[in-house]
Amino acid sequence: MSQESPSIKNNSEKGASKTSIVVVGGLLAVALLAAASWFLFSKSRAETAEKPPAAPAVKEVMHLESFVVNLADPPGDCFLRLGVDLGLGHPLKAHSEKDAGAVPTAQVRDVVLGVLTTYHSADLLAPSGKVKLKEELVKSLQAAVPELEVREVYFTDFLVQR
Repeated sequence: MSQESPSIKNNSEKGASKTSIVVVGGLLAVALLAAASWFLFSKSRAETAEKPPAAPAVKEVMHLESFVVNLADPPGDCFLRLGVDLGLGHPLKAHSEKDAGAVPTAQVRDVVLGVLTTYHSADLLAPSGKVKLKEELVKSLQAAVPELEVREVYFTDFLVQR
């Protein structure tokens, strides 16, 4: 009888170890599925949250002559040459020589120059600096010249000289 008891114990231990392996494997599979679902759900939610609102359509583009400005760097020897076009929310009215003031070009250039001279060369060389500059130009132009309905700023020339 003593010989039969160890074999019975071994069979029951083998059954218990197989059962625990199955349980652990099942729990591991459930954990992996939960982690994968959470990852996919949070990624899709983040993608929808990151989408910017649709920008209003640009109806016309207004070209401005290039700007050459001193940047705000301390020695004062850094320059920016910038070509700018503005995306407007409505078409510009055709104007004759009599109403040459219909498009406030001088006011627009003054606003752009005022914004440009506050930037440092290091800020403008970084991609995020260019994005920030565009956003600030749009905001400033919308405030100063609301009749133009400036919606976008396009850089057509961009050169920083140190």
